[in-house]
Amino acid sequence: MSVSRLDDGTGPVSARRCGHRPTDGIDLFAVFFATLWLMTTAVSQAFLELSRGLRDRIERALRAYLAQAVGVPEVLGAAIRHSLLAPGKRLRPMLVLMAAEACGGEEGSAMPAACAVEMVHTYSLIHDDLPAMDDDDMRRGVPSCHAAFGEAMAILAGDALQALAFEVLARDTQPPATAVRCCAELAHAAGLSGMVGGQVDDLTAGFVTGDLNLLESIHRRKTGAMFNASLRLGGLVAGAADEQLAALEAYGGRLGLAFQIMDDVLDSEGDEAAMGKHAGKDSAHGKLTFPSVLGGEESRRRAGRLVDLACAALAPWGVKAGSLEMLARFVTERTR
Repeated sequence: MSVSRLDDGTGPVSARRCGHRPTDGIDLFAVFFATLWLMTTAVSQAFLELSRGLRDRIERALRAYLAQAVGVPEVLGAAIRHSLLAPGKRLRPMLVLMAAEACGGEEGSAMPAACAVEMVHTYSLIHDDLPAMDDDDMRRGVPSCHAAFGEAMAILAGDALQALAFEVLARDTQPPATAVRCCAELAHAAGLSGMVGGQVDDLTAGFVTGDLNLLESIHRRKTGAMFNASLRLGGLVAGAADEQLAALEAYGGRLGLAFQIMDDVLDSEGDEAAMGKHAGKDSAHGKLTFPSVLGGEESRRRAGRLVDLACAALAPWGVKAGSLEMLARFVTERTR
């Protein structure tokens, strides 16, 4: 957990708040927490540098896949490009590539799976923003797909991206047996009892009074299922053993929940310009969120504990999982 979560978000916790009296002019608590804060800042900067290169390569691959498509109606292609190529974090495809790396695989072999995951994620965002769902007219700093192209075209763009994801995954993942398994994994995570099932529960039970178990159940499917699928796809492409896949799943389940908690915190406290979407919508609509159940500070603490547990699951890989640990630590530091 970062030190900023223990204070006011601007730096190390003061010795005065800790009740410590300096000895011989040295405030040991302040020195300790300042060191932790600097370490956290260094990790965040290292992740930002790493992610910049990964994100560039992912986006080049996404552009290449769109360029390969022929016979696409002009307006449909424009709607897809508008949403898929808008500035995004690309965390899910990064998880695919990082998991493959940790398990000894190559980035090029895992890139089709990474792009497929991002296509499914973007389709879900397009549909999630529709007036019948979350009714949001901003996404990733630009007008949401239906705001720019109309509801019918947004629905069709989402449909097309979902189909394209499985085309890419089935055609470009090798060997064919791995492609089949990856398709099954992604379909399960995105479907009835995964992301879509979680979205249904979020719509039907999202306005009830606080039940933490219900809230966690919703987001283990709505968010966590796709985090887990991303990691498992990377592991499958790399030929990971069953115990490695289980460890990736343990990491992903905890990371996905921490990510959603911070999403809720940012919705209630975040900066709209930094987030690239409207802030405060969930709380204004009375939706069930982690801050509404736990409060902002306890939500942050809970996210920090989950990140610690996620990183503990990476122990079998040691330094090979360094990028996955950096990503996890970044989750509680992000502003969008």
